[in-house]
Amino acid sequence: MAPSALDLLVLTFNCAKNFINAAIFANHLQAAFGQNATGLPDIVVLSLQEVAPMSYSFIGGYFLNPYIAKFEEAINLAAIQYEEERPDVVSVSPSGQGPKKAYTLVKAGNVGYTAILLFARDPTRVRDVQEAEVGFGAAEMGNKGAVGLRATYQVEDGTSTEITFVATHLAAMEWNLHRRNANWAAIMNRMAFANPEDIVASFKKRLPPGSSEGEDDGERAGLLPHDHDVHHEELSRRLHDISVFKPGSHLFVAGDLNYRISSSSPSPSAAFPSLDPDSEHYYPKFLHLDQLTRERKAGRTLHGLSEGNIAFPPTYKYDILPQKVQDEQEVPWEFAPHRYPSWTDRVLYLDLPTWVKEKPDSPKMHIHAYNAMPVMRSSDHRPVFLRIDVPLVAPQALAPPLELAELSSSMDPRIRLPIELDPEAWERRAAARRKEKMAGWSMFLWSTKEGALILAAMVALGAGAYWAYRSL
Repeated sequence: MAPSALDLLVLTFNCAKNFINAAIFANHLQAAFGQNATGLPDIVVLSLQEVAPMSYSFIGGYFLNPYIAKFEEAINLAAIQYEEERPDVVSVSPSGQGPKKAYTLVKAGNVGYTAILLFARDPTRVRDVQEAEVGFGAAEMGNKGAVGLRATYQVEDGTSTEITFVATHLAAMEWNLHRRNANWAAIMNRMAFANPEDIVASFKKRLPPGSSEGEDDGERAGLLPHDHDVHHEELSRRLHDISVFKPGSHLFVAGDLNYRISSSSPSPSAAFPSLDPDSEHYYPKFLHLDQLTRERKAGRTLHGLSEGNIAFPPTYKYDILPQKVQDEQEVPWEFAPHRYPSWTDRVLYLDLPTWVKEKPDSPKMHIHAYNAMPVMRSSDHRPVFLRIDVPLVAPQALAPPLELAELSSSMDPRIRLPIELDPEAWERRAAARRKEKMAGWSMFLWSTKEGALILAAMVALGAGAYWAYRSL
């Protein structure tokens, strides 16, 4: 019998521009695989922030690949270790032949510092992968930004569902709350999984003569008001379909969202969350101060998204202490005194819509685990993961019925976008990507040892060519 749900794990980690220790990360991930679940997830999606130094991240390709390879090594090592310790788990290749199959990296993408990796146990089930991206920095460059993947997951009997994943890194600093909200608004406004201008252009070609958008009232006289409304609604629906809130798609957003528990830095005598349940400062008592929960419930950010119960300590900011014993698994740490410990690293999802939930025997999004992994020596953040069953609901069933799709007053983002998509965002992002390449090469040449060697070699070659020319 074909499965009725996709077993999914989404993990976010701020890498602090360092290589991970693949063996240590694999051990932590192996433990995450075993939390409240029976078997390995079908898909693992990693949202990585500060994945590599800025010059390498902006150039991408050859320079970024070694950092990506560390995670590919870690996830496969974790899968092998998990199954070796679980003799009750039987794993075979998709064809039913040969030994257990390691995870395959189906797709990787990045916007500057922020990367997304999609791994699958059976890559043949992941189809029609699309990408989208947006930058929040100067000239929309990606020192902060978001990158998205959208794909269809299909099982043997043809049942399929569509899922959108967004990896993001929002504005830092306690006082930057409004900028974080604005970054999320930019994702809704500028992240598109196809070129909006192509859709607008094709829409204009289909309009009756004399009715094209942008013409003056006299030229549009042949188009009745009702007809104009119908065409405008059709264009809005088509743009909605390429937005982050595509009506027929599941949605997961993961990243260093940077929401804090205070809008200012702590004073020397400030109370910090404690891991001691008997302490008056036990960390759950600080959750009511969380900016993200407050802003989300007020409808100012992460519109329409849900989150699992937070039962783990703040994930940022950690100071790593000197190692007393040579045990890489146990990293001594303390909260950094100049930052309020906060739940900056989060994974949220768009729950099933009411029209699906109200049906008899309706499926549910079942959360197996929402937790933080241990502190790693290479970062001042803790990784956070969500393990969840995603019902294989067809896109046409997830999308709102026609009578609901016409409700302009609805707050459900599957029915009405909180912010309209910017048709020009795609082209601006392409220009920003070109600027990132130039900035990356410039930083590489002037700020790295390898770049200095290249510059020295170029100068030497130039000088040699000059003197050879003078000697002719």
